[in-house]
Amino acid sequence: MRKVLIISFLFLFSWYCRGQDPVFSQFYNAPLELNPAFAGNSYASTVALNYRNQWPLVQNVYQTYSASIDKYVDRYRSGLGLNLSTDSAGDGALKTTKISSFYAYRLPVKDDMYLKIGIEAGVINARLDWNKLFFPDQIDPEFGRVSPGGTPFPSFEVQPDKLSNNYFDVSSGLLLYNPLFFAGLSFKHLTSPDDSFLNGGNTFAGLPMRISFHGGFQINLEEGRNKKDEGAFITPNVLYVRQADFSQLTFGAYTSYRQLLVGAWYRHAFSNPDAVIASLGVRTGAVKISYSFDFTVSSLSIDTGGSHEIGILINMERVTQPPSKLNDCLSLFR
Repeated sequence: MRKVLIISFLFLFSWYCRGQDPVFSQFYNAPLELNPAFAGNSYASTVALNYRNQWPLVQNVYQTYSASIDKYVDRYRSGLGLNLSTDSAGDGALKTTKISSFYAYRLPVKDDMYLKIGIEAGVINARLDWNKLFFPDQIDPEFGRVSPGGTPFPSFEVQPDKLSNNYFDVSSGLLLYNPLFFAGLSFKHLTSPDDSFLNGGNTFAGLPMRISFHGGFQINLEEGRNKKDEGAFITPNVLYVRQADFSQLTFGAYTSYRQLLVGAWYRHAFSNPDAVIASLGVRTGAVKISYSFDFTVSSLSIDTGGSHEIGILINMERVTQPPSKLNDCLSLFR
């Protein structure tokens, strides 16, 4: 019964309020999801694969998948990228699929400082499975959703005329960096596209813009054993995200020691604490694999199962290119 009430609350919140985008805890392994200006972060092709399972003990309420590829074209000072992502909410009741293309231009500022300007253009499909939804008038205080005879209680909610919605989306971003620090700003959903399934009324005012600020600096602890090995470094960093009336602040540090990758963060949602995040990974050749766990510290508690993420980054620059010409502190994202 407790799970039924939690799922009902989560669905009603997303149905009647403006929704928020999924945000990966391993934002460093999903750079194109964070900021379009990260397109072309390496000279050779980079492939990123990401999976997030949020609150799995609440009947798989949120699952998110993402796959991307990007590359820097030195001749044109440009980065190109492509991303495919899908998000499943309410055990598949609401599925959102997005395919996007990216372009970023790298502008020299001074000495080893650069400014990258990026843009993302994508098409989104949102699909609602009405048969998987349930509403408060279907929940009996004693028996929950199903009668003693095994029959689900009916609802008087009226099904929308359309259960699928396609819309165009545009985002942009800036990234400033040098060998000492990086700072980025991104703006998702610049046109606030109509993502609703209902026609008319004042309930929906379009998908709200998502503004993200991210920054950090890299402290080198040990020189690499060769030019393709970063050696050891630690990167304290911060990520702030605001969308509609929702805000969250994540801060922590990421450490790389040869093949071992370790990170720890704390995420706060301003109205309440959210989660403590721990990440552990390994790097072998061109492949970096990381697992992270979000330990929920909000009132939802760890009874939700926390959140699990797997991030895989394949950076072909490590095996196909000559020693990197990059001189920056963005190793966190490679």
